[in-house]
Amino acid sequence: MKLPDFEAWAVFAKVAELGSFVGAATELGLSKATVSKAVGRLEARLGAGLFHRTSRRLSLTDSGRAALERATHMVAEGEALEAEAAAQSSGPRGVVRLAAPMSFGIAYLGDALPEFFNLYPEITVELSLSDAIVDIVDEGFDLALRISALEDSSLLARRLCGVRVMLVGSPAYFDRRGRPGHPKDLSNHSALVYTNSRSRDVWRFEHPAQGQYAVGVSGPLRVNNADILRPALLAGLGLAMQPDFMVWRDLAEGRLEVALAEWSAPPIALHLVTPPSPIRPARVEALIGFLGKRLAKAPWAAVSGA
Repeated sequence: MKLPDFEAWAVFAKVAELGSFVGAATELGLSKATVSKAVGRLEARLGAGLFHRTSRRLSLTDSGRAALERATHMVAEGEALEAEAAAQSSGPRGVVRLAAPMSFGIAYLGDALPEFFNLYPEITVELSLSDAIVDIVDEGFDLALRISALEDSSLLARRLCGVRVMLVGSPAYFDRRGRPGHPKDLSNHSALVYTNSRSRDVWRFEHPAQGQYAVGVSGPLRVNNADILRPALLAGLGLAMQPDFMVWRDLAEGRLEVALAEWSAPPIALHLVTPPSPIRPARVEALIGFLGKRLAKAPWAAVSGA
């Protein structure tokens, strides 16, 4: 099947509008020869002339008059389609699909999004909260927040801020069980385990002078959501490795305390992750810019030192 010569029909409509090949060439930024060839192509395909040409006057033939209305409509539809597509790609409107960790999303995105909607009332955010790492390309997400040490991939990542993971417990727990002086002591302590962590039952630590140490732990609670660990921590049931954004308020107000402060967990950070293409709609760029500014200045950094 041979496609219609849309460019030639647009040229024909402009020549008919202006009544001049020269005028059409000037307005379209084409040469007069190019305009003449475009009209000639149409006439060859139709097997009929579209214009009467004399040295003093240009007028439509019957075939030209019959074709003009549809050609003009076709050009108008094309212009409207391009304008609409450009508005969708360059204007901040439409749906953005965002994936984020459950606990972090509840704690920080819920408060942030109303401000975003005030700035961009034509954008809709479809937010999916899960502590599991989703495949944003296969599952059709525009961007994701990830708290981890990112592995190499084709995804584009923007680091927003560091996240410190700390060993914490309540004062009551330390009064009852004592404080560990070294990670090896944790084998004799009660652990509250976050199972979505890569380490799970093995907690890993680093020390500037003593190097790395890994210790197996066990305890009464294993759970795939960090929020559930907080009541158990406050009740003194055990120790947990918790990110600073989860516990900074409890640390500041003395409900929890840090153990093994000279030892640190392997470094992780909060990242914005997007599919590999660097070209993104304005609605996605708007959310990326907003979250970048809102989350890069972490409210927990003053307590955790992130």
